[in-house]
Amino acid sequence: MNKEISLSVIFPAFNEEKNIENTLLNSIDYMNSRFKDFEIIVVDDGSTDGTSILVKKYTNKYPTIILKTHDRNYGYGQALKTGFDIANKQFIFFMDSDGQFDISDIDNFVNHISNSKVIIGYRYNRADPINRKINTFLYHLYLRTIFRLRVKDVDCAFKIFPRDAYLKIKPIQSEGTFFSAELLTKFKKADYTFIKIPVNHYPRKYGSQTGANINVILKMFVESYKVLLK
Repeated sequence: MNKEISLSVIFPAFNEEKNIENTLLNSIDYMNSRFKDFEIIVVDDGSTDGTSILVKKYTNKYPTIILKTHDRNYGYGQALKTGFDIANKQFIFFMDSDGQFDISDIDNFVNHISNSKVIIGYRYNRADPINRKINTFLYHLYLRTIFRLRVKDVDCAFKIFPRDAYLKIKPIQSEGTFFSAELLTKFKKADYTFIKIPVNHYPRKYGSQTGANINVILKMFVESYKVLLK
């Protein structure tokens, strides 16, 4: 058990009723076996299904699980910001709640965790359809060209960084899919070292992804333009 690192685990969730229970059960088992000091924060971003009801059941059973709900769907980035802002452990980790990641991959991150490093997972066996892979390639080309951000997998939802680093670079203004790119751009400008580590990625069993939605893509361009103007 790691007694030196305290960790806030953030799960953004939007209509993940069929996925969130397994994510929570796997996470609580893993964290109890590895870390002495931790918290798990689920941010329900305005779900219209039973996501919050399921999570609430586990907050009553496990005091380390915290539920924060939004009154409407604000977007992926805003869900993460809410979690980051209420996190109170030394390091922040976030992972999607849709079951496409295995939280035990944190084992490969632990030896690299420090107050000067941002640890970024990348999906080496990405289980996404070809259209999302093409979108991702074009998006990374855009980020390299416009923002000089050279990261193998910007939007991989498996990252650990010091809470103090987040407090230093906030606020992050993006609320949608550009959130991760803005976050890493600001970490880069603040001279934090990036460590890139492969993580497993599995097919989504239930629900659907929203990243390829045209409105989501358009919002990304609007948010990136605002960051570029700052």
